[in-house]
Amino acid sequence: MMACRKMKQISMTVFDQEHCRREWFFDFDGEIFHDFCTTLTREMKKLGITLTLLRNRDAVIKINSYADLLNVVKISSPDDGHSNQCIGHIIGKSEHLDIMEDIRTAVRRVAFAPETVAPSSEFRKVCHNCGCGC
Repeated sequence: MMACRKMKQISMTVFDQEHCRREWFFDFDGEIFHDFCTTLTREMKKLGITLTLLRNRDAVIKINSYADLLNVVKISSPDDGHSNQCIGHIIGKSEHLDIMEDIRTAVRRVAFAPETVAPSSEFRKVCHNCGCGC
């Protein structure tokens, strides 16, 4: 008889945005992002991870740069002691300025290599008053 393993819980919270510069607009309410989240959730479930998408419409991030866009999405993994860390904190510098690629990278890092994510108290240049504590 196989033992039932508890699924690891990870949540991804998307904050509201105030877009100050059009070139950094990304539609977190659109079909492309919805399809991306559905696919990522399905992929992670196969690997033993429950990924939940949440919205926080009360918190608003001003988007002046790509670094600010990285601050819109927060990843939490209570089992690993990670709470509301922005994508920029988790991945550092973005290689291709592709928000969906960066979200996928951050989710996978927290899921499978949480020890590689710096503690919230460590300063990271990519964060800009996002409230994640880094």
